[in-house]
Amino acid sequence: MIEVEELTKHYGRTVAVDGLSFTVRPGRVTGFLGPNGAGKSTTMRMILGLDGPTRGCALVEGRPYRQLRDPLRVVGALLDATWVHPNRSARSHLRWLARSNGISVRRVDEVLEVVGLTAVANRRAGGFSLGMSQRLGIAGALLGDPRVLLFDEPVNGLDPEGIVWIRRFLHRLADEGRTVFVSSHLLSEMAQTAQDLVVIGRGKLIAQTSTAQFVRDATEDTVRVRSPQAQRLRTLLGGRARITDDPVHGALVVHGLEPAAIGELAAAHDVVLHELSPQRGSLEEAFMQLTGEAVEYHGHDDQAPPDEPPGGLRQ
Repeated sequence: MIEVEELTKHYGRTVAVDGLSFTVRPGRVTGFLGPNGAGKSTTMRMILGLDGPTRGCALVEGRPYRQLRDPLRVVGALLDATWVHPNRSARSHLRWLARSNGISVRRVDEVLEVVGLTAVANRRAGGFSLGMSQRLGIAGALLGDPRVLLFDEPVNGLDPEGIVWIRRFLHRLADEGRTVFVSSHLLSEMAQTAQDLVVIGRGKLIAQTSTAQFVRDATEDTVRVRSPQAQRLRTLLGGRARITDDPVHGALVVHGLEPAAIGELAAAHDVVLHELSPQRGSLEEAFMQLTGEAVEYHGHDDQAPPDEPPGGLRQ
């Protein structure tokens, strides 16, 4: 379990994280979402003891990270896949990690097999693609068979097969009862991977809930309807639901009425339907709806500030 209590981090006058509290429970994949500059990476660094909080605390399995006796056996993390020494082979890098943490070197070949790097285990890490580097970073996080895992943008650089692999792998880790905490900007992927969400903006908590509930609370289900008698159908529906247009598909979008009710109404008045499709709200729509006011850097700015607090630490 990960517990964050009133976590706050200042960089001079910049407030990167502001009184943040949440809990990440075992047995679930929890997504960590927020706009650029929201404080996600800074929060993860404080959980791992890489940055000290200005106020508050972050606990892993009930203790601050720096008080863990065998940290790699308790928590594994991937924050930056490129930090490996470029002249070390994948196997040498993992053996160094294993020896420094009192882990059997036999575990090295096990995790290389898990992440699919056995065939390139003796190649220099500096020659790895970003996707291969991500897999090596995941192998390092798994080395101590930890109960808690943190991943920052783990699918960066992975091909479609790799993305599907890591999605299934994260679910498997959670099914084993581990705590899995994943930060990502790929909302379509998080919609398929994360069962729970922690959403922040400008360093503050916006929501902590299940992914399904987050989408339900912030979006509206609609029904897309196409008919050669669209105007007549619009008139029939006008007193029962709100109607908007979908010019891309040449359709009506019906708000506040179920597909069955629309179909029955059309049948009762001999209106032909070519399409009757429920349109469910998406994680992307919900995210944009709830974090719009927390976006710090907008694309239309001519000179947006850098996405880093003073000192060069990513948020």
